[in-house]
Amino acid sequence: MPWPVLVFDIESIPDVAGLRAVRNAAADATDAEVYAQWVQERKDNGQSDFMPHYLQRVLVISCVFRNAEGLRVHSFVDRDNASEGKVIQNFFSAVDKHVPQLVSWNGGGFDLPVLNYRGLRHGVNADRYWCMGEGGGPDDREFKWNNYIGRYHMRHLDLMDLMAMYQPRANAPLDALAKLCGFPGKLGMDGSQVYPAFLDGKLEDIRRYCETDVLNTYLLYCRFQKMRCGFTEAEYAQEIEFVKHTLGELSSAEPHWKEYLDAWK
Repeated sequence: MPWPVLVFDIESIPDVAGLRAVRNAAADATDAEVYAQWVQERKDNGQSDFMPHYLQRVLVISCVFRNAEGLRVHSFVDRDNASEGKVIQNFFSAVDKHVPQLVSWNGGGFDLPVLNYRGLRHGVNADRYWCMGEGGGPDDREFKWNNYIGRYHMRHLDLMDLMAMYQPRANAPLDALAKLCGFPGKLGMDGSQVYPAFLDGKLEDIRRYCETDVLNTYLLYCRFQKMRCGFTEAEYAQEIEFVKHTLGELSSAEPHWKEYLDAWK
């Protein structure tokens, strides 16, 4: 199995300030009014009220980082409602530092396009991430044939996209696949509840939800490695037990991991 591996997932909310700027909204209109008017216009036109990628403000990026030294769960969080650029920069700096295999569930369809647009918005630097072998140096050559940007490359593995054979009509939800494989799936929240939870000040609940989602993705990645014989049966079982042991150590400080383990039959 290739290490290091960095599995990631983001949680985002509508960028109402950006929406105001794009729409030249009246200065005396409240954020709630600007957003509600946009939603109503979309509904009136029979369109989805899901914000486009470039107006998704990144709130949390949760990661499972696995290398030869162990497994870590870590989240980059915009805690002061003004650090989106720093959150995104920290994520891409980790990619630059470790040059891991990135793993996601629908990361090519949602998470990375959001990070791309919002990183552009904030002037983020992401040298390794954008490398496609055009530099010609010895460190760049391998990126010509296997980079983070190519849909059919493995340096970023969008596990959902691959499982669906790159056919959108065959896409499957993370929660369903996790449960089908015997993992807990989503606990306590889903994506539609993130913005209301943010408005209620429940940032830590959102962070915990994102972390359980990214762990589900890592477990499905392990299952995929067993399927493609990257893991033997014994190695897969050992890795699953290692994950459970790691979560057990984390559960005293982070109660959502105890809940996750209790749900893992």
